[in-house]
Amino acid sequence: MTSPAFELTTLGHRIRHHRLACGLTLDELGAQVGVAGSQLSLIENGKREPKLSLLQEIARATSTPISELLSAEPPNRRAALEIELDRAQASPVFRQLGLPPVKVTKSMSDDTIETVLGLHHELQRREREAIATPEEARRANTELRLRMRGVDNYLPDVEKLAEKQLKSAGHVSGALTHRTVSIMAEQLGFELLYVDDLPHSARSVTDLENGRIYLPPASIPGGHGLRSMALQAMAHRLLGHRPPTDYADFLQQRLEINYFAACCLMPEGNSVAFLHQAKKDRDLAVEDFRDAFGVTHEAAGMRMTNLLTQHLGIKLHFLRADGSGAISRVYENDGLPLPADVTGAVEGQRVCRRWSARTAFAEKNRTTEHYQYTDTPAGTFWCSTQTGTTSDGDFSITVGVPFDDARWFRGRETQTRAVSRCPDESCCRRPPAESASRWTGKAWPSARVHRHMFSPLPRGDFPGVDDTEVFAFLDRHA
Repeated sequence: MTSPAFELTTLGHRIRHHRLACGLTLDELGAQVGVAGSQLSLIENGKREPKLSLLQEIARATSTPISELLSAEPPNRRAALEIELDRAQASPVFRQLGLPPVKVTKSMSDDTIETVLGLHHELQRREREAIATPEEARRANTELRLRMRGVDNYLPDVEKLAEKQLKSAGHVSGALTHRTVSIMAEQLGFELLYVDDLPHSARSVTDLENGRIYLPPASIPGGHGLRSMALQAMAHRLLGHRPPTDYADFLQQRLEINYFAACCLMPEGNSVAFLHQAKKDRDLAVEDFRDAFGVTHEAAGMRMTNLLTQHLGIKLHFLRADGSGAISRVYENDGLPLPADVTGAVEGQRVCRRWSARTAFAEKNRTTEHYQYTDTPAGTFWCSTQTGTTSDGDFSITVGVPFDDARWFRGRETQTRAVSRCPDESCCRRPPAESASRWTGKAWPSARVHRHMFSPLPRGDFPGVDDTEVFAFLDRHA
């Protein structure tokens, strides 16, 4: 037999449990199975691996099936605590402290062991938090973006799951109503409750014990409607999510729940039929897609990235940028030359001043989309940009395609054209020589700190969420 160290520990605990249940001492059991009591002690403490023949003798002497001895489950709560403590004290996080491990004795209470374990759990949590650096977050986000680009931002399993849930709730066509979303929640055993004391760090809270999903009383700025937030909360359950283990896992879960919500709000079958007809009419437009399903401009633009390549053969790009041009959300599979840092991350980088994502802010009429062709080192791209304003400031939503595919879109006849040489610094990142000569050494601008430097990273079991607030909230509503 060959077993990992902690399987030997569990085996030892099970042998001790059944020996004591039979009222046998180590020496008495040793006499029955033909080994010294000291040898049995080593086995019970997980220090020595018994042969199969010895295990069979121990099983016979204690009237226990051998399968019961070999079970991976600790025999009782005390054994489970001792095994968990052994694991914690063998971890690199604890060993690097250079402290001696706590030796468990018969007189040590369960409460004492649980307290020591609590200290180990906090030590491990702080270690996980310390390694969740901004660089790690950027790399994880970049890897996820590239992985989704490789599948054209399309997740067929989530599409099918959404179609199934919608069909079960009786939704056929048109905009998804709040009532239908409530029915979907009820079918999962949840009630939607709208409260005005939701923790500020949480977008929703799901009470698994009492079958409740708590949501804010009104839509929050930024395009996240109540329907979407409720669907995202349900998606965690439908997709079998567990507490994220690292930042990459957290980002993957966020992507999947957002994708599920988009599939419900803009079902694949109806959406593809709408887009096919618009392409046939050479009248594809984000604003029409948005209005047909009663969603935000951003949601409609992102949904196009899921469906246009997969079903219409059109490659495209999507950008959300703030008033200074800093990218907060991005997708591309059409070769658009995005700005990136040394890690390959795009989020937080500023797009060229010549791009539609920034020139659209100069438009006096912001109620309509801004159309523009832009010549870049990677070719010419056509873009449609809609601007808006939130409490955080201005933002723009851009959906664009390579020149040849512009023929399918409304706004293709625009005469607005720009030339971008980025990433060449002389394009828009360096001042004209005359201005530089005039002001170098004679001006002192105070830089605004890049908001991405202080983006929240995961903490504990709920990344970005204050557990204290959440649990206090649940206590109030229990």
